[in-house]
Amino acid sequence: MRVPRKVMVLGGCGITGSVAARVAATLPGVDVVVADRVAGADVRLDVTDPAALREALRDTDVVLNTVGPFLRFGTTVLRAAIDTGTHYLDLCDDWQPTQDLLLLDDDARAAGVIAVVGMGASPGAVNLLARLAAARVGALTDLYVAWPADGKAEAGAALVHWMHQISGDIPAVRDGRLVLEPPLRAVDLPGGTAYTVGHPEPVTFHRAFRPRGDAATLMVASPTTIAYLDLVRRDIDAGRHTPESAARELVRPRIGRAVRAALRRPAGPGSLPPFFALARGAREVVVRLDHPWLLDDMGEATGLSLGLALAQVVNGTITGPGVHAPEDVVDPERFFADLARHHPAAVVR
Repeated sequence: MRVPRKVMVLGGCGITGSVAARVAATLPGVDVVVADRVAGADVRLDVTDPAALREALRDTDVVLNTVGPFLRFGTTVLRAAIDTGTHYLDLCDDWQPTQDLLLLDDDARAAGVIAVVGMGASPGAVNLLARLAAARVGALTDLYVAWPADGKAEAGAALVHWMHQISGDIPAVRDGRLVLEPPLRAVDLPGGTAYTVGHPEPVTFHRAFRPRGDAATLMVASPTTIAYLDLVRRDIDAGRHTPESAARELVRPRIGRAVRAALRRPAGPGSLPPFFALARGAREVVVRLDHPWLLDDMGEATGLSLGLALAQVVNGTITGPGVHAPEDVVDPERFFADLARHHPAAVVR
């Protein structure tokens, strides 16, 4: 594989895309092109225009796709990348399009294209914590990953997306089988309780690790947050709320619902760390990422993770064509060493 030189960041003027572009620009020999619909981009590009998208990718070595929702744009951009022989990395955190993206594996292999999907913070960095944990327990039974869900709700597409992830049915591995089930199931772990959320990790963990027991993505949050989310979930599932209207309410919580939530007493997180993987086999291992503020800035954490994975494509650490989850091809030791160079306070333990 020739050394990639030209990197295009789709959505590179956005919060996460701009972080990924900044990190990409630090890589030796890499020229970064920011592509977006808005003024200020190096290239004005609308990914809904298939011809323009393919034309933009023809002389591009690697494309970083930060344009959501991935249910709409994930396979569109990956197909264009495969057609133009462009390596591809994205931030897809939707489980349904993740399955669709993985189905393009044969096409990517035939075209010699490397594609890494879901390479943000979660999924992404947390998958690499899972790989480190799973390697230390022998025959794997259970595998959980978790991220923090408390904090001020900010209006926008990400919040609407979260409402989708806490309603309807979500993927999980139960007794070794990939199943769909309602979200916000309580999972008791040493130190506290966390709650399931709809994310791609169970889908890719089922492929990569084959746990014999359970696997899920969890939220670490206060009892008040979980109780409020569960009330919102019930309203979405009953048709009394849409994800959009639920997101608006979360920005300005209703007093009545807040009082009802306060009267409920779901189990809390106790001493659980905010961002970790837990693996069970012959023994139980927790691997966690600690930082004083990075995990409170998910735009930084997500864009940085994408940029650090790009570094492994550029330097030849990742070489195999096909569509991969992060745990399949990204070197976790190298990733977290690079993370510490950008943020010296970041510690994996």
